[in-house]
Amino acid sequence: MKQIFLAVALMFSLAVQADDVMRKEKDGTYVVNTTTLAQDVEGYAGPTPVEVYIKKNKVVKVVPLKTLDGPKYVAKVKKEMLPKYENKAIKKGAVEDVDAVTGATFTSNAMKENIRRAVEYYQKHK
Repeated sequence: MKQIFLAVALMFSLAVQADDVMRKEKDGTYVVNTTTLAQDVEGYAGPTPVEVYIKKNKVVKVVPLKTLDGPKYVAKVKKEMLPKYENKAIKKGAVEDVDAVTGATFTSNAMKENIRRAVEYYQKHK
């Protein structure tokens, strides 16, 4: 009985971990959270996680999550770079690369890597 309980607990914990990375919304949009997926990717002051919204193999939007990078750098990337990903098709497991934002290069490059990993994860697990 104890072994069955442990096996069920292990299966549940694995399912919860998967949900931490990607979830599917009611409208069919997949949301990939890179908090644990790309925790080794750092911007200027630390990890720069994002949520990437994907529907029908197109990026719908990218939302930056809490980071230690300066708010002005994150705001600059959010305004100038992240909208360029909207409606980008995912081809061959990747999304077209966009230019980094001048003056926020570390944050830009880190978020680009987060987006790359999110798209790769989506392709493998959708």
